[in-house]
Amino acid sequence: MSKDIRIKKGLDIKLQGEAEKITTDAVASNVYTIKPENFHGIIPKLIAKQGTKVTAGEPLFYNKSVAEMMFVSPVSGEVIDVVRAEKRKIVAIKIQADKEQSFHDYGKIDVSSTSAESIKAHLLSTGCWSFIKQRPYDVVANPEKSPKAIFISGYASAPLSADYDYVLQGKQAELQAAVSALGKLTEGVVHVSVGVNSDSPLSSLKGVTLHSISGPHPSGNVGTQIAKIDPVNKGETVWSVTPQDLVIIGELLLTGKFNAERIVAVGGSVVKKPRYYKTKIGAEVSTMIYDAGVEGDNNRIITGNVLTGNSVNPDEFLGYYDNTLTLIPEGDDYEFFGWNKPIFNKLSTSRALTFSWLTPKKKYDLNTNTNGEHRAFVLTGKYEEVFPLDIYPMQLLKACMYEDLDEMEALGMYEVAPEDFALTEFVCVSKQPHQGIIRKGLDLMLKEIG
Repeated sequence: MSKDIRIKKGLDIKLQGEAEKITTDAVASNVYTIKPENFHGIIPKLIAKQGTKVTAGEPLFYNKSVAEMMFVSPVSGEVIDVVRAEKRKIVAIKIQADKEQSFHDYGKIDVSSTSAESIKAHLLSTGCWSFIKQRPYDVVANPEKSPKAIFISGYASAPLSADYDYVLQGKQAELQAAVSALGKLTEGVVHVSVGVNSDSPLSSLKGVTLHSISGPHPSGNVGTQIAKIDPVNKGETVWSVTPQDLVIIGELLLTGKFNAERIVAVGGSVVKKPRYYKTKIGAEVSTMIYDAGVEGDNNRIITGNVLTGNSVNPDEFLGYYDNTLTLIPEGDDYEFFGWNKPIFNKLSTSRALTFSWLTPKKKYDLNTNTNGEHRAFVLTGKYEEVFPLDIYPMQLLKACMYEDLDEMEALGMYEVAPEDFALTEFVCVSKQPHQGIIRKGLDLMLKEIG
């Protein structure tokens, strides 16, 4: 029996170019890239040096702090480059893929008869541990700590995000295997959230507590669901895994193979044929966007959604955790007297010369222009309108800026991740980088408190 959760605070940003429910095989990339920066807080120690031949699922590097935690290749091929920055920091590892793919065989695992410690060791050695995130700090989970609960959000509410109900079809066996394995790693509950009236395969999983989520974005954010179901207090830990990562974990348990397959939603107002593409982690962005077709040449390509994703060039690569590619016009033009005339074609939470509130279902063709410049914080009350957590957002942001650890703790820093502040950043009249501020605050707490 499901438990209903209704989110009232938030904001749905309806954009043009939603991906049509058609899945196409993307052109196979020649090169796949893994960036250690995707695994925040991990210090990589290289295993596969330039020139090394690897199979899909074979380790590329491990975590310096936890030597058992491996990070593996999404494809079989040859490591052709290890890109380094200052102090020889590893920035990227590039693998030239074989035409015929081969997989490292880790062996099948019978979850029902395998102990929790054996499952944990298996996930660490096969690279699947990288898919498990923890709160506090929003980093790859610490295997030495036991979570009080595990959360899986099967409801994507961010703009133009991939529809989990669609991309998970036919993956019931993999999802069940992964959930059964994760359930052994916690003494608490595995919470699974889906949309109201959803036909998601997640709805029929056994051994979980099912929740039905409704309301505006960020209702689909796992942080919102954690806050409503079982908030994180000081000294506690919770884990989260995304549904497509569950599929990879489940397939590895059932077959012994690390299959880094992703079904990616390619959309946006400048995309001619927005649709879904079947590809792999770390694939070249160009293998999807050129097939989908793009109008104009002054656009921003975002790996992820428009609120939390990263800007990339066509010759760059899909983020490790991303299942969305969004293309919108670059906002590098300016309107004459744009601040002093009625506005009908932009979304705004303010009613000062803006009229989007009259058409709540309208889809917009928005660009990247911030429509203002960076300035000091202005007290408007707008943050609280779109922030559903029981936290004072402005006070927490300021505590992070002046690095008061005691105040950050008292204001609920253990509960949040940067993505929880994406909407407050969107509505911020001061154009402050909320997500960056929160990320720096979390890094400070992780360093000083651990």
